[in-house]
Amino acid sequence: MSYKLTIKWIVILFVIIGSVYLLLPTHEWYSQSDTDKAKLEQTGERPKNILNLGLDLRGGTYLLLELDVSKLSKKETVSEAIARAIEILRNRIDQYGVAETPITRQGDKWIAVQMPGISNPEQAEALIGKTAMLEFKIVKTGENSAKALEIVSNIEEPFDADGLLKANIQKKLPAGLTVLRGKDQELYVLTKKTPITGANLEDARVAPNGQYGLPEVAFRFDKAGKKDFATLTGNNVGKNMAIILDNVVQTAPRINSRIPGEGRITGLDMMDEARHIAIVLRAGALPAPVHIIEKRTVGPGLGEDSIKMGVKASMYGLIFILVFMMVYYRFSGAIASGALILNLVTLLALMAYFGATLTLPGIAGIILSLAMAVDANVLILERIREEKLLGKPLAMAIKTGYQKAWTAIFDSNLTTWLAAAFLFQFGSGPVKGFAVTLTLGLLVGVFTSVFVTKAVYDFLLTANPEDISI
Repeated sequence: MSYKLTIKWIVILFVIIGSVYLLLPTHEWYSQSDTDKAKLEQTGERPKNILNLGLDLRGGTYLLLELDVSKLSKKETVSEAIARAIEILRNRIDQYGVAETPITRQGDKWIAVQMPGISNPEQAEALIGKTAMLEFKIVKTGENSAKALEIVSNIEEPFDADGLLKANIQKKLPAGLTVLRGKDQELYVLTKKTPITGANLEDARVAPNGQYGLPEVAFRFDKAGKKDFATLTGNNVGKNMAIILDNVVQTAPRINSRIPGEGRITGLDMMDEARHIAIVLRAGALPAPVHIIEKRTVGPGLGEDSIKMGVKASMYGLIFILVFMMVYYRFSGAIASGALILNLVTLLALMAYFGATLTLPGIAGIILSLAMAVDANVLILERIREEKLLGKPLAMAIKTGYQKAWTAIFDSNLTTWLAAAFLFQFGSGPVKGFAVTLTLGLLVGVFTSVFVTKAVYDFLLTANPEDISI
């Protein structure tokens, strides 16, 4: 073999070995039982570079959220708030262990969230529905506090839907005071002004061995937050400080000394609750409350049926194409069939490497890209046949056939790439998945249909040219 041909075969072998290597984690993951996979997902040990299954294949929860734009600050545009909300939601869900969650903007103020593998809507709502506004306020006592408590206690529904005092009631309280409810429905009189929020939080983690063995959430501020927290606690030694999450007082511990910048949220009953709080605090607060206006659950049974039907249809189609190519084009058809199998394996390997999510539209994209690869092989083989009919030697016919077929192959792939680019740019959710899968498939298809098959022919021409039949 020539030096150039040797390099080509080194590249092909590298692709084959690399593809098999990249698919091994996916094979190992889906070979495990559902129980073992669930345990690994809960502990965050789920492999990243595997082929994920989308909502329509795996089952899960779909939520449509509405951002309450009326609660936005004067400095945030709606577009910026939506983009920030999507980023925060993605961070929360990623920390929970749900990989490659499609989160897309819908219209002006809506966000669509698909959570594969989470079939409990309440679990999903608890995770992403929190505004996660963390505040620290000093609990007030004395005559004015007693008056505030008396006013609020004598009103049947003093709080609005967000847990804040209604405006007409707030006006009746002494200046500088407000009242919030605690988890146990106890009322707390607090400073109306919020001296410190969770904006400067650096980290938040579950501390399982809290008081009485109950879970707690330990938090830590960054450099600026530590200074403010130390000043607040130092100036209020002997008083109680309320730790407030989403307008609910979680706990109100006594300040015994100046605290340098770390603390704990206590009074939590369940480990899941502590975990959710830690996640939303780490991910940050949403720019405004979100309301769930639509939710759907896809059962895993439906997903399994979709996988079986999709795989069955794909396998039948692939087998038919392989048989047809080998019957019609004989030995050259076998070469094209081998390239087609390599195409499929390499495409799945690349999707696994990038941690892509496979959906039903994605399967359609794979099938379309394979069809484009078959089309490229047919164009090449028909061109080679034409050159042979003109009486050219086999080596020249093969070379000329590839040259003449390339223009048509390039044109057909280019137009499809452009269509995929527009689908990716303007589509959402499954449409984007289809576009990504199709684009990768077209790139791999050109490599296998042109580069790989040409290298096989070049090798056979130097070894056993009489074996080549077209």
